Amino acid sequence: MGAVSVARTLGMSDRLVGLTIVALGTSLPELVTSVIAARRGYSDLAVGNVLGSNIFNIFLCLGAAGLAGTVGAPLHTLGVDLVALVVMTGLAAAFMRTERSISRLEGGLVLILFAAFTAITIVRG
Repeated sequence: MGAVSVARTLGMSDRLVGLTIVALGTSLPELVTSVIAARRGYSDLAVGNVLGSNIFNIFLCLGAAGLAGTVGAPLHTLGVDLVALVVMTGLAAAFMRTERSISRLEGGLVLILFAAFTAITIVRG
């Protein structure tokens, strides 16, 4: 039985499954690539990997899904998600402008914010 089936058996919503299990599974290769690139001093590759992935997912994946069928969600259910998106985009831009790098402290802050977002997502169901 796959992770998604187990999650549904436990009563998790499709949205929660997508924002946690599926997102984690599809993002792990990008995470590993970015961490290795950053540790080896290829920061441009790490940043490009993250930005490229987001652009690919938004334009190609969302666009293709829209061609295949209706893709949507009630706006009131996306409030926390959209706020998190705007905050993280703003923080990333601010971090990159200061010294064109993300320090360990800034990386730690981002991880704490991610953990908070994940906790809120799980609590909301």
